[in-house]
Amino acid sequence: MKKDNKKVIYWLLIGCILIFIMVIVGGITRLTHSGLSITNYKLISGTIPPLNEVEWQEAFDLYKQYPEYQKLNTHFTLQDFKDIYFWEWLHRVLGRFIGLVFILPFLYFLLTKQLTKSTIKKSIILLCLGGFQGFLGWYMVKSGLIDRPDVSHYRLAAHLTTAFITFAFTFWVALDLMFPKKKEINRKFRNLIRVGLLVLLVQIIYGAFVAGLDAGFIHNFWPMMSEGQFMHETVYIEKNPFIKNFFEGKSGVQFVHRILAYVVVFFVFITWKKSRKLRVTTFQSKGVNLLLIFVALQFLLGVLTILLQVPVWLGVAHQVGAFLLLASYTFTLHRFSK
Repeated sequence: MKKDNKKVIYWLLIGCILIFIMVIVGGITRLTHSGLSITNYKLISGTIPPLNEVEWQEAFDLYKQYPEYQKLNTHFTLQDFKDIYFWEWLHRVLGRFIGLVFILPFLYFLLTKQLTKSTIKKSIILLCLGGFQGFLGWYMVKSGLIDRPDVSHYRLAAHLTTAFITFAFTFWVALDLMFPKKKEINRKFRNLIRVGLLVLLVQIIYGAFVAGLDAGFIHNFWPMMSEGQFMHETVYIEKNPFIKNFFEGKSGVQFVHRILAYVVVFFVFITWKKSRKLRVTTFQSKGVNLLLIFVALQFLLGVLTILLQVPVWLGVAHQVGAFLLLASYTFTLHRFSK
């Protein structure tokens, strides 16, 4: 049987789609403030939600013992609790399902000798990334169950960014199998794409900071942060020492996220402009064009998210936009790297 065949490619692409769905559900979970509804972590039995009113009441009583209920949601009824429980439960079940989708086919392909040594090594890295992602999810939730009714924005950023990186690497491995032929590369242009991708990853981290600190609910103006102010004064006086403003201050984090949006657009535009002067293949041209389309879409979604004060549907759309932009950057880098 041929190694690294179409079935292996389909497996990897299905994994990409599932991670994409997982990120969407994770975004909804965050935006609906559902992430701390399940306060005990049960790897196997946790896949089954409460099945009757007694079990629901037990779960609700457990939720009442933690800061989110005691400091924010004392007004919650059992029905309110059920609403937020659903999204966190779905998010966790999807995580377990994705784990099975990666592990079981990998073992099958491994035992039937359908993977090359290179793909085996890459697949093991994928499995490690997936396991680390699950750990970070638990580690993130834990930060909101001690003395504060919210998770650490640093841990949220680590959890979200790892999901994006896991997707990008899975997609890259699939592309390796889809386009096995080598070709000449323009190193300077490839390095430009690499730098742009790195800036995008930093922007994704700051997007998670904005989400974790609920920083999108302030300074709901554009292009100014407030009337007549490109940089609001709270950007540099909210935290002490000064540098903390840009990592832990709501205004400072939003300001950095705004500035990085312009930087990402700049890199994409320069990449597109320079590609016009190169001899490119059809797939290379499509990759660069997709970059331009998705960065424009993402920028527009970001502006609307700020102006409309982060409605759930728009916040999720903005996160999807980041995902599509990362996918197009990954595809473009791959097409100019081999």
